Amino acid sequence: MNAAAMSAARAASILVRPFAPVDYQHALTQMREFTAARGPQTQDEIWLVEHPAVFTLGMASRERHLLATGDIPVVQTERGGQVTYHGPGQVLAYLLLDLRRRGLTVRTLVHGIEQAAIGTLAAAGVTAMRRAGAPGVYVRRADGEPGAKIAAVGIRVQRGCSFHGLAVNVAMDLEPFSRIDPCGYPGLEVTDVRSQMSAPADLAAFAADLGERLRQHFEEPR
Repeated sequence: MNAAAMSAARAASILVRPFAPVDYQHALTQMREFTAARGPQTQDEIWLVEHPAVFTLGMASRERHLLATGDIPVVQTERGGQVTYHGPGQVLAYLLLDLRRRGLTVRTLVHGIEQAAIGTLAAAGVTAMRRAGAPGVYVRRADGEPGAKIAAVGIRVQRGCSFHGLAVNVAMDLEPFSRIDPCGYPGLEVTDVRSQMSAPADLAAFAADLGERLRQHFEEPR
């Protein structure tokens, strides 16, 4: 394989960074710098992380959805969506993808992210689904309708490249969600894998499965 072919093959693959704890502000700075510096041959990456407690505000956020944040910091971001909470026991997947190279639109990107989350949750024993008009993933109720929210999606596209991504509640203290209107919906019920299974949830294993499903989905030719 010549140098040009090797470069093209590398650009077509997606590097999945291993799951690791990282401060939210540091991750945000790193995502911005990575996206600003990337070029046509920059390899796409997926970062799997866990954050200390933090509330983040999307571009559409309204202060009225912050009810009683207390000592948890609040960070304004450029992602889409409203306010959400990140904290220990949550798996985040940040997708740093060249959408044009992969033939993706914002809609197909979000759909693929949600599908990977639904598949990962199914493998963990939780049946989940989409909810019309409300991005993210929700636990399927016994009547077949979407119930409590278990994963949130918020992305940003800059010069045709995405950053930010997906947050899945795996084994969390869910109390901080009561301090906000999650995703801008007053009274929205939020859950995690542990609550649905009444059993220990392996955070690292869940993250690894999620990362692999995302990689496989977005590496597929379109």
